[in-house]
Amino acid sequence: MRLSWDIFCTVIDNFGDIGVCWRLARQLAQERGEPVRLWVDDLAALGMLQTQLDINAATQMRDGVEIRHWTTPFPTVQPYQVVIEAFACNPPNELLTAMVATNPKPVWINLDYLSAETWVEGCHALGSRHPRLPLTHHFFFPGFTAATGGLLREANLLSERDTFQTQGTVRTSWLAKLGLSAAEQTRPLVSLFCYDNPALPGLLHHWASGAPLCLLVTHGKASRQVEAWLGEPFLPGNRLQRSQLTLFALPFLSQPDYDRLLWACDFNFIRGEDSFVRAQWAARPMAWHIYPQEEEAHLPKLDAFLVRYLESLPDAQRSTLTAFWHSWNQYDTIDTVAHWQVLWSQRDELATHSQRWCKALAQQASLMQQLADFATAKFDPSG
Repeated sequence: MRLSWDIFCTVIDNFGDIGVCWRLARQLAQERGEPVRLWVDDLAALGMLQTQLDINAATQMRDGVEIRHWTTPFPTVQPYQVVIEAFACNPPNELLTAMVATNPKPVWINLDYLSAETWVEGCHALGSRHPRLPLTHHFFFPGFTAATGGLLREANLLSERDTFQTQGTVRTSWLAKLGLSAAEQTRPLVSLFCYDNPALPGLLHHWASGAPLCLLVTHGKASRQVEAWLGEPFLPGNRLQRSQLTLFALPFLSQPDYDRLLWACDFNFIRGEDSFVRAQWAARPMAWHIYPQEEEAHLPKLDAFLVRYLESLPDAQRSTLTAFWHSWNQYDTIDTVAHWQVLWSQRDELATHSQRWCKALAQQASLMQQLADFATAKFDPSG
């Protein structure tokens, strides 16, 4: 069944929410060929991901998606057949009123945050009646099991990754554009994308005093922390040497180029939700800096994922990765450095595990496909 989609996104912090919504909108438009309107309250944030965007335009088409500036008052529009509110962003009342008057009524979905916690399976796809209006709100949870909504994955993502990783000239030419010499490309490559982390300076010092390593630092919080450690400017395009550690300050990368960065590196430090998922599709060892919450409410979420992710690993590797992720997320400098040394000695085993995990995840239908199947089943053409 051919559908049409309204996706609503408020930009809360960084680029996680808008990153997920932009990927989903493009995939629906390009792979299903269906009308998609993406409503965004902060066009400047989206403009960092889509550099051709006119951040002053109320309406524009980019990559097959109609992008609308979400403003107050909300314009009069006919709702599309599926209305997605990303991460409980609450669609405007004017739209809800229009949904009530539409026949047949749109399917209303709240696309929630990703979690590996077990309760998600019991809540996925449940409906809730609006307290005042004759509308039903469906909760849709991304996840890692067949009882959840899956993960965003474009149809050609894994084949493009395999080409990049197995055809040497593709990887080497891309890294050369970032400024890495042929000799530097033979060294271990680590990407760094993180929130503020007091354990980072100790890790940088350890890398500088160890074996040769190239650190590819993403633009933003990660590069500012490295700059503070260096004690000198560290601007996009800079390449600096500290003993055995070569540091590259990357420009702000597009989503496709960030995928390539993950594919190119031997180990990836990632944060939040969007890069967390993309790192798993990269099939490389990783360390997740989960978004910190008050009273350490994020740590059970971290452990819930580790239980699933490490289930098939031998005890030694399971203990190593758990210890490093805990110390990294609890900002323990001494333990972070100590556990990194053990982790790095086991990187071959962890790389094999990352490939197995990715292959298992790929057996599930993608989040986009599951959303489309769910919306098709719920949409009632008879009204």
